[in-house]
Amino acid sequence: MTAKKLRDLVVGTLEDAKGLDILDIDVSKLTPLTDYMVVASGTSNRHVRALVDQTLEAAKSQGATAIGVEGRETCEWVLVDLVDVIVHVMQKDAREFYELERLWTDMPSPSHSQI
Repeated sequence: MTAKKLRDLVVGTLEDAKGLDILDIDVSKLTPLTDYMVVASGTSNRHVRALVDQTLEAAKSQGATAIGVEGRETCEWVLVDLVDVIVHVMQKDAREFYELERLWTDMPSPSHSQI
């Protein structure tokens, strides 16, 4: 599965599970770690857990493997590493506090950085 198809699968799964404020960011030119970051919000610990579980299930059904899942203990911010796509599912307060999407969208492009 291509990175773009995996991203589309993740976004579609989060939409179907009523994830909020879903944002996908192409970070392929900013970091060698992954191609896409997907950020979504859940309304509660249970909702975040459900979003993560459904995302993992959908990815697995298409042959993608999660190499790591962090944050399931509290479900305030859960990171799912699908290699080509890293998924962040956060409760509203955590998302507002960390402003993760601003970190990645405000980064200068490597072609514009000064050495």
